[in-house]
Amino acid sequence: MNLEIERKFLVKGDFRKDVTSSVKIKQGYIAVAHGLSVRIKIICARGYVTIKSGYDDSGLIRNEWEKEIPIEEAEELLKICGTRMINKTRYLIPSEGLTWEVDEFHGENLGLLIAEIELTSVSESFNKPDWLGEEITGKNCYYNSALSINPYSTWINRYL
Repeated sequence: MNLEIERKFLVKGDFRKDVTSSVKIKQGYIAVAHGLSVRIKIICARGYVTIKSGYDDSGLIRNEWEKEIPIEEAEELLKICGTRMINKTRYLIPSEGLTWEVDEFHGENLGLLIAEIELTSVSESFNKPDWLGEEITGKNCYYNSALSINPYSTWINRYL
C-alpha cells in the first residue's frame, strides 16, 4: 500500500488562468467507516477501485491502494454506491515541479472548490498561489467520502 502525502485548501480566487488541462470525474463509495473508504472512480473512460485509510491523526498522510479495473466493471460497481456519489471537474495546474489539482464539485456539492497538492515528504516546501484560501488538510468533512454522505449544499453553518 502506498502512502499519500497531500495538503488541501479551499479555493478563494481565480485559478483558471493557470489551468493546463481538465478531466471529468465520477466516483462512488461502496463503504465508508472509521477512516476507511472503498471508492469506485471513472475518469477518462477508465475505471479504478481505491481503498484509502488514515495513517495518522493529521490527515496529511493516508494509506492508498488503487487498481485499474475494466470500465464495464466500474460502471456496474457504481450502481451499488446508491447516492454516495461525487461528480467533479479536476483542473491541473503545474507549479515548480509539482501539480496542483483543483476540484470543482457539481450536483449537491456545487459551489465547493478544493485544491490539493501531493508531496513527496511531510516537510517538502511549496509556493502557495494567490488563489488559495484556508487550509483544510485533515478536516474530515471535506473528504470526498464525507461529501458523498453529507453534501456541501446541506451544510447549515457554511454561511457563517
